[in-house]
Amino acid sequence: MTTHAQPGERTDRLWLVRHGETEWSKSGRHTSTTDLPLTEEGERIAASLKERLAGHQFDLVLTSPRQRARRTADLADFPDAVVDDDLVEWNYGDYEGITTAEIRETVPGWTVWDNPVPNGETAAQVSTRLDRVTARIAAVDGDVLVFGHSHALRGLTARWLELDVTEGRHFVLNTATVSILGWDRGSPAVHQWNA
Repeated sequence: MTTHAQPGERTDRLWLVRHGETEWSKSGRHTSTTDLPLTEEGERIAASLKERLAGHQFDLVLTSPRQRARRTADLADFPDAVVDDDLVEWNYGDYEGITTAEIRETVPGWTVWDNPVPNGETAAQVSTRLDRVTARIAAVDGDVLVFGHSHALRGLTARWLELDVTEGRHFVLNTATVSILGWDRGSPAVHQWNA
């Protein structure tokens, strides 16, 4: 990866890993507080992350407290990842366990990015906690690795890029993928996405 850093510019990178497949991620059901395990296939693919992340030095490794993220970190050979409660998935409230298609039967065009989530989190609440994560990351001189969830990591990406959290809508994120954020000529940038 070529960077164009000038003296004094940040060169640290933020590596994002979405957890491996669960039964609900496989079927498109919104999963925030429900603490599901990985599927057998999710475990297999999460284990392949070990090879993909080998050889990289991280000054801090964080994980969501949910078992699907912690297990992914374990399988990727980061069993000592530090739990950060701010990395939990967007709280879907009354929409927990149901799909977007089901929600749209009563709320046409609904997305988590644009519409209220009854008894769940607002975009502003998600942004506040993800800003705490970005501040924690900014305090580290080197690279940081984060294990987390789709909407939360997409929102974190938007905040890294100095965008509104709802701009995470533009960053599709599959299970057990690796994405890398960093800098280019002093501006936050995406170096690799959804690989």
